[in-house]
Amino acid sequence: MTINLDEIVSNIQRKVDFSGSVFVEDKEKVLVDKSFGYANRSDYLGNNSATRFGIASGCKLFTAIAICQLVQEGKISFDSKLIDCLNIDFKHFDNHVTVHHLLTHTSGIPDYFDEDVMDNFEELWIKNPMYHIRKLKDFLPMFQNNPMKSQVGESFHYNNAGYILLGLIVEQVSKLEFSDYVQKHIFNKADMTQSGYFSFDSLPPNTALGYIVNPDGTWKTNIYSLPVKGGSDGGAFVTANDMAKLWNALLNHQLLNETYTKKLLTLHTQVNETSFYGYGIWIKKKTDNNILKYHVMGYDPGVSFHSSYYPDLLIKVVVCSNKSDGAFEIMSAIEQELTIANTL
Repeated sequence: MTINLDEIVSNIQRKVDFSGSVFVEDKEKVLVDKSFGYANRSDYLGNNSATRFGIASGCKLFTAIAICQLVQEGKISFDSKLIDCLNIDFKHFDNHVTVHHLLTHTSGIPDYFDEDVMDNFEELWIKNPMYHIRKLKDFLPMFQNNPMKSQVGESFHYNNAGYILLGLIVEQVSKLEFSDYVQKHIFNKADMTQSGYFSFDSLPPNTALGYIVNPDGTWKTNIYSLPVKGGSDGGAFVTANDMAKLWNALLNHQLLNETYTKKLLTLHTQVNETSFYGYGIWIKKKTDNNILKYHVMGYDPGVSFHSSYYPDLLIKVVVCSNKSDGAFEIMSAIEQELTIANTL
């Protein structure tokens, strides 16, 4: 399988001009560890296995783990109401919105980036310059006074603002800045030594710049397309190997006990025929109703990211890219090969 996966990844890389890192491992060994393209195009600095990549919404999982840790400690509950958790006024929000609703994208609250209204994430920064967005509270003016989008619990509607609120709950309960909480209670516990929430204007060494490629082939970095520092809805930087460590720590109950790990991985809401959402994590079923994979993904201008754990195979896949697309094609090809080789 190793040779086939190497060849498949390289073939897809050539077709889509993939830039980033690919890491695949089973319970015993690393199956793929390959990197392509440039972390810094201007200086021709190549991506490598230790390169840090932005993962956009892929880190909603970190936020969900943080909330589950606080529930496990008895400091809040999944049924805690938003109005009881935050000392912030949301004059149009339904008082029945709970932590569970926020975790499962079923709260019905307005989002700061509504895909039904805006086509381009960069439109956000016309009225709200990205260089002002450094802390979670900086996101609030973009949605806190808007009306509800739908009724509480009515339906699944992917919502970044809900995860901003979850991060603010983590801050209020723990008395730590969100990024500091995740560093201490998740990254450090999982031995994710190269990962963190870094500011664009002070990136550490070997961090990939995100690239947006224009239709005519010219390109620009994403430093004016995203907040200066990522928050609880997205924006952390990880290495591919560190993300695999996250899966290991989660599944080995180093971050949550068995009860709350199962709670996080429960199918809480159905998205479509085979896709469900747990707490901060997507879950896909097979046709026989068993779990095909637990997965996270993220897309921002200059960022594409996919990572999955296949429970039947005990295989983890991480695909990090510093371009707006490419991760999906690599991930799909790997999954197809796993399916053929192991009849998932």
